[in-house]
Amino acid sequence: MSIRTEVNNSIAEVILDHPPVNAFNGTLWNTIPNIITTLGKRQDIKVLLIRAEGRGFCAGVDIKELAENSSAIVEVNKGNYETFKAIHHCEVPVICAPHGFVIGGGIGMCGAADVIIASDDCFFSLPEIDRGAMGGAAHLQRFLPLPKVRAAFFTGEKIPAKEVYRLGGIEMLVSREILHKKARAYAEVIASKSRDALRIAKQALNGIEPFDVDASYRWEQGFTLEMYMLKHSQKARAAYMKIDKSTELQEPN
Repeated sequence: MSIRTEVNNSIAEVILDHPPVNAFNGTLWNTIPNIITTLGKRQDIKVLLIRAEGRGFCAGVDIKELAENSSAIVEVNKGNYETFKAIHHCEVPVICAPHGFVIGGGIGMCGAADVIIASDDCFFSLPEIDRGAMGGAAHLQRFLPLPKVRAAFFTGEKIPAKEVYRLGGIEMLVSREILHKKARAYAEVIASKSRDALRIAKQALNGIEPFDVDASYRWEQGFTLEMYMLKHSQKARAAYMKIDKSTELQEPN
């Protein structure tokens, strides 16, 4: 399985299940927007919950695909943009419940969502600077302060969920064992409200945001294409392919 959905009691769950690390190629990224939008328009659904199976929430894009075919970045960029936009503009509130690692595109999904409920073993990272790419800072900026975003973007550092929680970016921090239960319970609180009220509230909140996250991310993506034209970019992806993934995705100390 790659991405599956479950609907129960006005709550739609979108479950990422693409071993080994929930890293998606262009085709998979381009299937997610329609899933999100279709569920969000259903009148029997009041809230979406995005969670994952396996070692972590999402490792972003399939670097192997890009290392083998750099032109694949066009479809990947499109899929990323449309996915994050679909989550941000979903008719109903969207909760992300990440565990393990949240890398690259995983940041985009969490940053586009309305609420993050994470496991205490979780970490967030934008390693784009070491992958010959750009993008993701706009969405990270929706749940972390600007100075922290800049530091994370320049270093590619792993930010523990406890630090994100301390800075106010995570609504609830729980153990992995009870993550689904707690996220589901939180979703049930939202699902007890009027769907029309939730829809209007979502529109109102999006309208008063301090910056246009969709336009800002599109701006970033232009620099991704510029990066892909550099010799360093391809070398960075080739070098990454030699790294032991189990080491790369270790939890932070």
